[in-house]
Formats: sequence, structure tokens, C-alpha cells
Amino acid sequence: MKQALTIFLMLILSLNAASAQKNILRGKVVDQNKQPVPGAALVLEGTVRGVQSDNSGNYAMRDIPQGSYVLSVRMLGFKEISVPFSIKEQENLELDLTLQEDLLSLDAFEFSVSRGIMGQERLPEVDRFRINAGKKTEVIRVGEINANLAMNNSRQVFGRTPGISIWENDGSGIQLGVASRGLNPNRSWEFNVRMNGYDITPDPMGYPEAYFTPPMEVVEQIEIIRGASSIQYGSQFGGLMNFVVRKPDKSTRFTFETLNTVGSDGLFSTFNYLGGTEGKWSYMAYYQKRVGNGWRENSSFDTDHAHVLVNYAANNRLMLGFEMTYMDTESQQPAGLTDEQFRNDPRVSTRERNWFSTPWVIPALTAEYIVSDKTKISWKTFATFAERNSVGFMRPIFQEDDLGNRQVDRDFYTTYGSEIRMITEYALFGKSNTLAAGLRYFNGFIDRKQLGEGDNGRRMNFDLVEGGIFQRDFDFRNINHAAFAENIFRFSDKFLVTTGLRYERIFSNMEGLFNIVNDQEQILLPQTRTRNFLLGAVGAEYKVTPSMEFYSNFSQAYRPVLISDLTPPATTDVIDENLQDSRGFNFDIGYRGAVQNWMKFDVGYFYLNYADRIGTIARMNEAGEIFQFRTNLGNSVSQGFEGYVEIDPVTALAKTSRFGYLHFFASLAFIDARYGDFATTTVRDGEIVQGNLQGNRVENAARRINRYGVTYRYNRFSTTWQLSDIGDAFADASNTVTPNAAATVGLIPAYQVQDLSASMDINRRYIFRAGINNLTNEMYFTRRAGGYPGPGIMPGDGRTFYFTFGLKL
Repeated sequence: MKQALTIFLMLILSLNAASAQKNILRGKVVDQNKQPVPGAALVLEGTVRGVQSDNSGNYAMRDIPQGSYVLSVRMLGFKEISVPFSIKEQENLELDLTLQEDLLSLDAFEFSVSRGIMGQERLPEVDRFRINAGKKTEVIRVGEINANLAMNNSRQVFGRTPGISIWENDGSGIQLGVASRGLNPNRSWEFNVRMNGYDITPDPMGYPEAYFTPPMEVVEQIEIIRGASSIQYGSQFGGLMNFVVRKPDKSTRFTFETLNTVGSDGLFSTFNYLGGTEGKWSYMAYYQKRVGNGWRENSSFDTDHAHVLVNYAANNRLMLGFEMTYMDTESQQPAGLTDEQFRNDPRVSTRERNWFSTPWVIPALTAEYIVSDKTKISWKTFATFAERNSVGFMRPIFQEDDLGNRQVDRDFYTTYGSEIRMITEYALFGKSNTLAAGLRYFNGFIDRKQLGEGDNGRRMNFDLVEGGIFQRDFDFRNINHAAFAENIFRFSDKFLVTTGLRYERIFSNMEGLFNIVNDQEQILLPQTRTRNFLLGAVGAEYKVTPSMEFYSNFSQAYRPVLISDLTPPATTDVIDENLQDSRGFNFDIGYRGAVQNWMKFDVGYFYLNYADRIGTIARMNEAGEIFQFRTNLGNSVSQGFEGYVEIDPVTALAKTSRFGYLHFFASLAFIDARYGDFATTTVRDGEIVQGNLQGNRVENAARRINRYGVTYRYNRFSTTWQLSDIGDAFADASNTVTPNAAATVGLIPAYQVQDLSASMDINRRYIFRAGINNLTNEMYFTRRAGGYPGPGIMPGDGRTFYFTFGLKL
């Protein structure tokens, strides 16, 4: 990896030298008082070329083909200007620009962001190649949040996003487990998880578990579109969660940043970033190394992350890009606890031989082409070459490790995908409307090998003993074709309606060895299925004022039949040959906006219908034998209130302050997630007893997810206190209160956790961050695991400390 980065830097330096003699447009951006304006966006209209002004207001745009252009300059809080100019070959043209303040016409919602009131925004109505109007959206500006970013502390990162439930059992920060609206947080599998707009999970249609999470220190923002994203992204019920990685610095040829963190339990993390823009080329790369012992006994982690991105403006209309992401992890898993063990000492662990690893490589090619001033096309093609490996003693937690041979499970993922999108503006009845359309192809292959006999050692080793085999070895393939179109109809400056359709075709096939019993191979009968269906959506927005609006959306959604749904726990089990994807819809209605420049809010009601849920019931065949039958059994409904508000009382009362500003926020969600008609069966004394889950609360769905916080800012210093107040939940659909011996079912109690973080930079060069997570050392857990990384109770981390020092060059 180091050699690759060296070659990459040499390439950039050679490109610098090659472009040194080309024509240059340069100058300085200042305000009406002749003070420099840093961070202004300068774009050649109708092209893909653009740069930013640096901290001194200077800018330089190199290697522009000769001709006549219009330079557009945009900056929050200033009037946009457009300046025509002409440039000749090898000309060095000086063009200084003066911006005029425009605070009166500035949207108060945007102005509050410029004052640093929050690290959360919403997506604009139209954003690059997608339509967001009429949808509930959130944008988490990670860089504006006081949080333990080195450890990907999701409780802090998602603190301002209402209704996000989090499984806090992975203190290493390697994996993220989040959900919304009463859905299951297991590795975020109810979200369509992407990075820079392309897939990063093994298979969104068959195995959507997100084993890979980019380091938050390089994430510029996290974009969340609730279930209303189903038309443009083919979402699961949770919607879209897209990690946008930091872009190349457009204000300089070369910049370098390093962040180094130390903390409790042997934590050490180093994050190093470089990037810049030179002529038609822009580039960035980062490397993160993170090691630690973990809060609990028998836990440790060692992770490596790296990413390289290069963009090239082939001409004024075509931008080509390449990026590659690499991750390698080595994690010791302490497994779960019984309820008694948790009460006595949550840090204890009885398993020291469990290890987990997820090597991950994601290459992607991108292209953006400007057809005209009104029409743009985007193309992304991507792949995933990855593994999921575990080794350990997997028996129930109340069984003592016999120190014998360990179980080895391995998955190998090979996926390819491509998406092409077009967005265009057109006039209809005197109004500007927007159409977004696209095509998608995805081919995912999973080679699953489980129940292998490993060694009897203590270290990470996924090799089988000599002559050993995997007792379960099968292949799963998913091929997906999709097409979508969504349109904004603007009836006036205040009112718009969005409508859309998505066509899906999913082909799945699974076959191979299911198990070996008494030296007899049990072959899994090939299971092949093809589904074709349409999804529809309609949304609307009405602007009450320029900064406040009502919004509403209805979108059909689905969850494809997963690999786990098609894998019978035993060969006697039967899978319904007519097993259907789970279907349903999301409905939102809300009111959002800003009051001048001192308050932001978004409040609303949601209704999520999750139909055709998959489950297993007992049946009896003609011979009188009882077998388990997996089929679509019933539905659940989640509904409730989500609200977010942030207030700056100092600005509200005094407009300005020499002593800093206070920002109070509250992120509230009250969720009622319950099963509807959902048939169940149990077997008693050889007889099948019918039952129904109707009225039961959905497992893992807390009724209360509230987070509160306050931030104090003074110049370049800020500190944030946050309280997470989470209600209780059940670990199973039967709503079992008293835990079983294995601690896999039972109540998950309510809890409250506080965090305190601070940050400061000096001269925009020296960076300091520090904090205490779980300030009061609350002992709590968010999950009872039925299998790996458990089984049993998975405790959240107790009190930990961290300190970060950074340097920008």
C-alpha cells in the first residue's frame, strides 16, 4: 500500500510539471471591504471545471482550453456573480473578483449553518443527479460535530438525527449498526448503504449487511433519505444512507492533514490525508491505522483503511474518475454474557478464542457528462471483492469453552454493478420542471463456507485442520436489473409535486452442500426464483414562507428475500416455493424550516407498513411428521412522531456576542412498532399449537429514542454535551420479559448515556480534540445476540477518554 501511494504521488508531481506551461486563470476573491473570501466556489458555467478560493482568497484554474467563458462565483452570505472572460493559449490571465454581502435575501435555514448552529441540514430539492423534493432527508455534516470520530462513535454522529436506533456492541468502530422507525439495526441492513453513491455491502438484494464503514475522519457528510428513496435507489424500508467521502481540495495543488488520537484501553489512531487540484487533475488519498485493546476483556482490534481517488477533466464537459477503497480488520470478539454475568461485571468475558476479520476492496469508475445547460449524465461502475471470516467457540454462553477445535465460518463476496443516471430541466406551462431517470445492473456472488473444523489455538487463524472440510458449502447469486424515473412538477413558486416509478427484476439462485451428517452429504436442492415488479411514489412540498415548508411523501418499498431466508436451519425444513419479497410502504408528513437565523426545526408523523414478513411455522405432512415451513406470515406497522429542533438563544436575543454562542438541540422520536396479523405455531407434546403475534411490539424497537445536547462556541473553540435517553425494547417477537439461560431473549432495559467532547483549532493549522464518552459510566446494553458476535448480552462500553492532535499543511 505504501508503494502504491508513493507511485501515486510521483504521478501527481509529474502532472504538475507537465501542466506548468499551460494557460492559467488566477486572481483573488474579496468582499466589499477588500477582505479575502476563503472557500468561494468558482465554476466555469456549462463545464465540469471548478475550484475554490484558499484561505487568502486566492484561486487558480489551470489548463483551460482557449475560448470565451462565464465564471460563476458562489459563496454563502454573498450575492452570486457571473463574469464573462476570454483566454488565449498559454495566457496568464489575472481576474480579481469582489463579492457583495447578501444577508437579507439569504435563506435563514442556510444562514444558521454558516453561523455553525448545527452539524445537520437537509438535502436541496435537486442535488446533482437526484431529486430530493417532497422527501424527509437529513445531511449530517460530520466535520461540524464534536464527537469521537477516531472511533466512529455513532451515538454522537447520529445524535441530531431523530429516530435512529443504534446497536452499541462494537466498540472498535469497525461496523455500524443503525436503523430507524422500529426496524432492526443489525449491521444497518434495513438501509441501502452506499459510499459516494455506489454500493458497499455484499449484496443489497440478497445479503445487505454493512460490514464496511468508512472512517468518520474522512467522511464529509452522511446523507439519509428515509423510505422515500425507494424509487431512485430501490431501497429497503429504512431508505438510503450514503457516506460522502471528503473530496479533493480545489483551493490548492497540495494539502496534507494528520490526526492522531490516543485514548482509553490502549487506543491509538493515526489518520493521514493528502489532496489537491492541478489543472485538469484532482486527487486525494487517506490512510488510517487504528489499534486498541477494547473496553472488555478478550477484546482487541487492529484496522487499516486506505482510499485513493483521481479525477480528470477530459474536456470542459466530461469528468472521469477512479477510486479504490481498501480495508483490513483483525478483531478479537469477547462474545456475550448471561444476565447474571452482566450484573456482576459487564467487562468480563469467558471467550478468548473468538476472532473476526473482514478484508474489503472496492474499486469504482465514474464519469459525468454535461450534455447541455439543462441536462447532465452520470455513470458509475463498481465492484466489491471482500470476505467475512470468523473463528471461535460458538456454543451458548452458559457453556464453558472446552478448548477444543474451533468453528470456522467464511464468506467470499464478488460483486459487480453499474448505474447510469440522467437529470434534465424542462419547461412546462411556463414552469421549470425536473426529470431524473436511470438504469441499474448488479451481479452479486456469495461463496459461503461454514461449520469448518479449525485449530484449538487462541490466535486468529481461519485455516482448517489437516484434511478438514466445511460441512456447509454453497453458492448464492443475485442478478438485478432496474429502471426508474421521477419527476418534479412545479405548479407555482410555492407548490410542487413529485411522482415516480421503479421497475425491478431480481433473479436469485442458491445451491450446494448444506451439511454432512454421519458421513452423508445433504445437498441443498437448487432454489431459483425470478421476480418482476413496479414501485410507485408521490410526494409534495408547499412553502409557507421562503424558509418554512410542509412536505409529504408516500413511497412503496420492499425487502428482497435474503440468503438467510432461503437457507433452512435443517434439511427437514421446507422453504415456500412461492416465498415473496416483503412489501409495504412509507408515509411521511411534516413541517420544517427556520426562524430567522436562530432556530431550525423538522417535525413530522410517519407510518411504515411492513407486509409479507417472513417467518417459520410448524406443519404436519401426510405421514404425520412435523416439519418447519418458512413462508410469508404477516405484517407489522410502525408509526410515530419524529422531531428535531436546534436553537441559538444568544443570536435570538442579542444578534451578536463577544462571549460566544450557545446552541441547544433536541432530537425526539416516539415509536409504536407492533405486529399485525402474524401467525405463529409451537409444538407441545407432539401437537401443533396455533398462535398470533398481533399486538406485540416489534423486537429491538424502543418506544422512545430521545437525544439532547448543548454546544458552546467561541471563535475556533467549541464543546458539546449530549444525553441519549433510550427506552426499553424486547429481544424477541414474543415480547419475553424474563431472560432465558442463554440470554438471547428477554427485556433490553432503558438507559441514559452522556457524552462530552470539545474541539479547537489554532490558525486553521493546529487541531485539538478531546472528550469523555459515557461520562457517568452507565452500565447498559442495546442487544441480545442469538449468534456471532455473541451469543448473549452484548454490553455497551463504559467510560472512555480520548485526545486528538492534528496538523494541516
